[in-house]
Amino acid sequence: MSTLTRLTAGDAELTIDPEHGCRIDGLRIGGTELLLQGAHYGAFVMAPWAGRTANGRFRNGGTVHQLPVSEHAAPHALHGTVRDVPWKTAHVTETTAAFTTELAEPWPYAGRVTQTFELTEDSLTLQLGIETLTDSFPAQVGWHPWFHRTLGGREVELDFTPGWQEERGEDHLPTGRRIAPTPRPWDDCFGMPGGVDITLTWPEQLELRLTSRAEWLVIYDEPADAVCVEPQSGPPNGLNTDPRLVTPIDPLELATTWRWRRL
Repeated sequence: MSTLTRLTAGDAELTIDPEHGCRIDGLRIGGTELLLQGAHYGAFVMAPWAGRTANGRFRNGGTVHQLPVSEHAAPHALHGTVRDVPWKTAHVTETTAAFTTELAEPWPYAGRVTQTFELTEDSLTLQLGIETLTDSFPAQVGWHPWFHRTLGGREVELDFTPGWQEERGEDHLPTGRRIAPTPRPWDDCFGMPGGVDITLTWPEQLELRLTSRAEWLVIYDEPADAVCVEPQSGPPNGLNTDPRLVTPIDPLELATTWRWRRL
C-alpha cells in the first residue's frame, strides 16, 4: 500500500513521502512534473544543518561534536539527519498537511522538526520548524529541490539579484570572502540580505518565483538534468561560522513560497 500523501488544488498536485524524510516526491502543474524523480531527488528537508559542515565537527559552547562524514561530501557532513527517516503525520486535508520527526543519533541533542504544506491553485507554501526538547543547540534548516533543467525542451533561466557570492574554497566551503557573482555553472552560496527572491523560467512553459525570508541561497546547477535552488537559514558550514541557537523559548522557523504561472 502506498504511503504517499497527495494534495490537490485546481490543476496542481503535490505528492509527499513521509516515510522517506517527508520529501516532496512530485509537484505537477497541469500534468507537467517540475521535480526530478527518484529516491534522492524531488525536494528534501535539510535539518538540523544545511549543506556541508566542515569535517563533520561543530561546537556548542565548550563541547565539540563529531557528525558522520558523508561519502558524497567527504570529509564533511552533509544535509542534516532527517531526509531519510520516517516522519509522523500530524494532519492532512485536501490542500494542507503537517508532519513531525524527532531528532536522534547521530545528532547529539533532543529536538523535534515540523514541516507543513499549503497548496493553492498557483502556489505552494512550505514551513519548517526546529524546537529543542532539552538543551539549547545551534541549528540550520533549508530545502533542497531538484527542478528539471528542461521542460518541453526549453532550458530553465534563473533571475535573481544577490548581494554577494560566498567565495568557495577547494574544500567546497565558503572561505569567508564575499565576491561578485561568478558565471554559471554553480555549486555556490549567495547572500540575499533582503530575503531570497529568485525566478525560474522555462520559456513558453512555466514561470516559478521562489521567495523566503531566508537570507542565504545555494544554487547547484552542474548536473545536466537538474537545477537545485535551495533557500537556507544559514550558509554552508553555518553551524560553525553563523550559528543560530535554538533554545526552549526560541525555536528556529523558516518558510518559503513557490508561486507559478503558465506561459
